[in-house]
Formats: sequence, structure tokens, C-alpha cells
Amino acid sequence: MGISVNHISKSYKNVKALQDISFDVKPSELFGLIGPDGAGKTTLFRVLTTLLIANEGTATVAGFDVVTDYKKIRSNVGYMPGKFSLYQDLTVEENLHFFATIFGTTIEENYDLIKDIYVQIEPFKNRRAGKLSGGMKQKLALCCALIHKPKVLFLDEPTTGVDPVSRKEFWEMLKRLQQKDITILVSTPYMDEAALCDRIALIQEGQILEIDTPEAIVKHYPKQIYNVRANNMYQLIKSLNDYEYNHSVYPFGEFIHYTDKRKDFNPDQLLVFLKSNQLSNIEITETVATIEDTFMELAK
Repeated sequence: MGISVNHISKSYKNVKALQDISFDVKPSELFGLIGPDGAGKTTLFRVLTTLLIANEGTATVAGFDVVTDYKKIRSNVGYMPGKFSLYQDLTVEENLHFFATIFGTTIEENYDLIKDIYVQIEPFKNRRAGKLSGGMKQKLALCCALIHKPKVLFLDEPTTGVDPVSRKEFWEMLKRLQQKDITILVSTPYMDEAALCDRIALIQEGQILEIDTPEAIVKHYPKQIYNVRANNMYQLIKSLNDYEYNHSVYPFGEFIHYTDKRKDFNPDQLLVFLKSNQLSNIEITETVATIEDTFMELAK
């Protein structure tokens, strides 16, 4: 079963954390909530996992209402919060046994679900959780969230602060879990991870900007983007921002991503302008849009 969110709003005093949020997650779908810190991702997760009550709107998770059926939801979902929240003084094995006992099950009963993940941390099963590396903590937290065989899995920024290799391994694990009929809602500030989801929702300041497949969202980007580079990148950014025809300018790796207001834009015009600003070794080449480009455009 999936997730249905209908016109959810949540405020903290004068701060509107969520504003009229609506979307559906299909059964067994890997759905990404993509946005920066403070966008409202964690607040939405807390509403959907029955830890907060929304000011307005309704939502169901695995067919259960988040307000009236909160006990059923808690026994049918797994939740991995952004901050490592397991018992740091307990060992890996003790944490797993504890969470299995809470849900009235055993490690052995659902071992097939966590086996691929657990074999990676089993050599450290007698180590205290607080002494694990970031990647190992993440795998233990995922095992604990899965030990009761949930129908829906909530992962709030699960790879923040984790090394690139562990991030890659983690997403490979999610793809395997998806094949076991688990619906997964994951939030992340990393735009490159968005491309690994079936569908994504871009969220900023508590509002959904767009919902679609990663491919479709990128395809909707309205302008041609140019990679621009020169001998003095600081001066290049300043010059591009001063250029009267610029539509957007922002750093992107070793380049500046630039778009122009004019439909008949010729890069040679920009080249002349940059040379007049005492810049040299100038490169201007066409490039394709990314999800990050699309997010920046929509956020404007």
C-alpha cells in the first residue's frame, strides 16, 4: 500500500513549515522528497509517521489515517530519522534485538529482509552503536527500521554526512528493498540522488514546486544552459551577474551555469562582453540541464 497526502499544512507559531501539500506515492514506489534544509521535509515525515498533527489536511499511510489510525501506522511503517537515534550504549546486536522485541518479532523471523544489509555489519555485532562509522550506523538504523517487515519505509536524509561509497551502497540497498514490495519515501538535499528515484517532489519553503519523474522534470527546463569558465572565476561570476541579459548565474562544479534572457542569444556576444571585463581563457559551451538546474529555476 502507498501514501496519500491531501492539502496538508503545518505551522510553528508564525512559521509556515508546510503549505497545502498534496501528492500520492504508489505501492512499491521509491519516491523522493528533494529540497534544502528548512524546506519542510522533516516536518512532513513527522506528520506522516504520526509524530505531529497537521493544522489542516488529511493523509493516509498504507491505507490508515494518520490521526485516527496512528497505532496501526506505527506497527506498519519503518522510520529512519535524519539524526542517528538508536541506543549508542547498546551493541549492534542488542539494538536489533530490542527493536524486534518492541514489534513482537525476532531477528530470525524477518532475517531474509535485512540479510543483505546485516551481513555488512555482522562483523561488528558486539561493538557499541556509538562507536560505529557513519556508514555502519546508517546500515544498523536501516536494519532496525526493517526488522518488523514494514509496508512503508520513511527515510529522512539517510545519507547526510556519509561517504560517497556508502551513499552508493545505500541506494543499491533501497532498490533491492523496493523489489520486496516495500513503499519507500526518502528525503534528501542531494540533487544527484533524486535521479535514482522513480518519481520526485521538489519542495522549497514548505511548498511543492513540481512532481514528476526525474527525466520529465529535467526535460521541462525552459532554456539552454551554458557552461562558462575563465581564468578568474570570482571575476567571472561578478561580470556575468552584471551582464544586462543574464537570466541566471550560479556555480556548478568547475563551471558557471549561465542562461540568457534572449531567445536569439549568440555566445559570441557574451564572449565579447567578458573579454571587455579583462577576462581570458574563456570557455562557453552548451550543456544539458540537471535536476539541480531545474530546482534553481523553479525556486526563483
